[in-house]
Amino acid sequence: MTSSRPGPGRTERLTLPGVLTAEEAFRTVEGIAAVQRSDGAIPWFRGHYLDPWDHVEAAMALDTAGEHERAEAAYRWLADHQNPDGSWYAAYPDTPGGVDTDHPTDRGAETNFCAYVAVGVWHHYLSTGDDAFLDRMWPTVVAAVEFVLALQQPGGQIGWRREADGTPVTDALLTGSSSVYQALRCALAIAEHREEPQPDWEVSAGLLAHAIRSHPERFLAKDRYSMDWYYPVLGGALTGPAAKQRIEEGWDRFVVPGTGVRCVVPNPWITGGESCELALTLWAVGESDRAVDILRWIQPHLRAEDGMYWTGYVFDDGVIWPEERTTWTAGSLLLAVAALGGDEATTAVFGGERLPTGLEPGCC
Repeated sequence: MTSSRPGPGRTERLTLPGVLTAEEAFRTVEGIAAVQRSDGAIPWFRGHYLDPWDHVEAAMALDTAGEHERAEAAYRWLADHQNPDGSWYAAYPDTPGGVDTDHPTDRGAETNFCAYVAVGVWHHYLSTGDDAFLDRMWPTVVAAVEFVLALQQPGGQIGWRREADGTPVTDALLTGSSSVYQALRCALAIAEHREEPQPDWEVSAGLLAHAIRSHPERFLAKDRYSMDWYYPVLGGALTGPAAKQRIEEGWDRFVVPGTGVRCVVPNPWITGGESCELALTLWAVGESDRAVDILRWIQPHLRAEDGMYWTGYVFDDGVIWPEERTTWTAGSLLLAVAALGGDEATTAVFGGERLPTGLEPGCC
């Protein structure tokens, strides 16, 4: 990866009235690029840690701005540091010398963290058309998917984690499983493109979608969290009238008009990641006006002077908390803006119309 910095001309596509100008988008992209390590690793911020899911989200944001070399370096980092079982550890510390892969801070492996590489790889391919990249990353995607599906339960849901000692956790999280569903669809799209059918993945994706749509009892009860509200829609398991109904049912619980989206009810705390992800979800169900409203609301509270975004804002007290500016929060904002602006790769992976859906069972 070269040391070149993102150019402002590349961020013209990331303009959105009332949300971002091209110069503001440039500063946000530059902020993510400044945190990225020379080997491609993207921690939350310098001195914190890297997790595989948020690393991919930041890489996808770089691709929206045309920073394809930087994004490819991020995926190369994943390929270089994948565990033999196809996983990545849940957290790696960022040290003065770079991300320390020899001493992970969490040696467990989370299934949605590991699956998300497929979303990023397909997004990068759609952004670049680089078949050689897809060839190089295919073994990485296959190994990650196989690790994840080894934790799928008989009811279709995905156990959320394998502990550091190798013990599989059978409990499933609705948010995590919904993210895995999106990843399986992207993995199947890669397989189709390569003409390497994966019928077992198709069955697994169908079982997972069925569980998300029809069996909430198969997941841990986490309905206080806004992600459990919108992720079945964002991940693509719920579409059409069912998706819109779910959004309307949770709107008043989680959305604070003029401010943003709560992370957890009833806490008076809105977060940038959840707000931007809900904006992406609203775009996906055809509610672009409301999506833009939410992105506008968070700008005064969460955008920092350097173009990065604070993680959250306690609106009862009018204070930023925690005092951290994260690459993944900035990345989620750029992805939402890219989708609203019609970026082809971003609309493909989050709109889902052209993604395979898997083979859903006819019963149970």
